Amino acid sequence: MFGIDVIDASFLPAAFVALSAGLLSFLSPCVLPIVPPYLAYMGGVSVSDMSGQTEARRRVLLAAVFFVLGLSTVFLLLGFGASAMGRALLQYQDVLTKVAGVLIMIFGAHFIGVYRIGFMDREARLETGDTGGSVFGAYVLGLAFAFGWTPCLGPILGAILGIAASGGDLGRGTGLLASYALGLGLPFLLVAAFFPRLKGLMDWMKRHMGRIERISGLLLWTVGLMMLTNQFSALAFWLLETFPALAALG
Repeated sequence: MFGIDVIDASFLPAAFVALSAGLLSFLSPCVLPIVPPYLAYMGGVSVSDMSGQTEARRRVLLAAVFFVLGLSTVFLLLGFGASAMGRALLQYQDVLTKVAGVLIMIFGAHFIGVYRIGFMDREARLETGDTGGSVFGAYVLGLAFAFGWTPCLGPILGAILGIAASGGDLGRGTGLLASYALGLGLPFLLVAAFFPRLKGLMDWMKRHMGRIERISGLLLWTVGLMMLTNQFSALAFWLLETFPALAALG
């Protein structure tokens, strides 16, 4: 993309972080509980219909696909924009990397429970009108979700944008946000496709939300520390030495 090698050993750790951050966003207390009713609304059905009627589940899955396309559109544009900004500030790449690392550590400490950042615990709502029951409406809701769910998505998304900006590489930055969109969007698709089977798992996750947050926070804090101490480069070299075939990627 843009004449740039997008995938190599140095990209893989960052992509894993972005993917995990997307999953963490999905599991956050103000996203996970609203997933079933949100999907039902987009599909123009009831939550109980999602548990039984085959046609209703098909409508919900189709709506979920367009919803994920909508939010992915926004994230890819943000990734491109952040990378373009990082390229303009390439001389400050080391500083941007350390700032991104500090931000991720701060958000990680919040999820661990060292302290609480108030706006990250608020539940966002965005009025989008009566757009349920159509694929176009689902796409619009995806756009609105990406733009408007900032109290939940903003801090973690901001950290990933910081990583994208610190690289100053348009292709890789867009790839990082694609990984984030995959981490956030794929669970929506899985719930839409297998809601009857996953309902029990979702209920279990809701009951153990605190533990999930702490484990996720520890992961984020560790990643931030690695960025702050330039250990991502060391990890990239280790990957190349352990898996030489990665050198052919890109």
